[in-house]
Amino acid sequence: MRNVFAAAALAALAAIPAQADEITWSGAINPVFEKHCIACHGSDAPEYAAFKKDKETWLKKGIGMRMETYSHLVSFAGWPNSGALMRRLDDGSGSKEGKAGNMYKHLGADEQERQANLALFRKWVGNWNLKRWNDLSKEELSGLKVKY
Repeated sequence: MRNVFAAAALAALAAIPAQADEITWSGAINPVFEKHCIACHGSDAPEYAAFKKDKETWLKKGIGMRMETYSHLVSFAGWPNSGALMRRLDDGSGSKEGKAGNMYKHLGADEQERQANLALFRKWVGNWNLKRWNDLSKEELSGLKVKY
């Protein structure tokens, strides 16, 4: 019986480093979002459908669509707006043209901070690709992590 408890304790200890490296929305992504994105994508921003309906008006105000909660943000990685998060934040290394997404510049005050924050988002998303829903395979969708 003592060996069973010892084995269980060792297994639990072995799992701790893997969890420490895990990137979650609540642990790593939300603080970056609060610092760099909330001003334009917070609770005062419209839902996606309302934004699309009157996009030019919102953009003139410097406001994008609402993304400040996990549920809002994850929809721009998975469904229904697959890859939108990645297309906007990518540094250009994921695109055929090599052009950075329009929100990449907002990921930090300098290139070093932007790259560090991009690395967090990439690790959080898992399967970082710029494809839209209709272009994604089941395997590509299965590669999304986006843990809370």
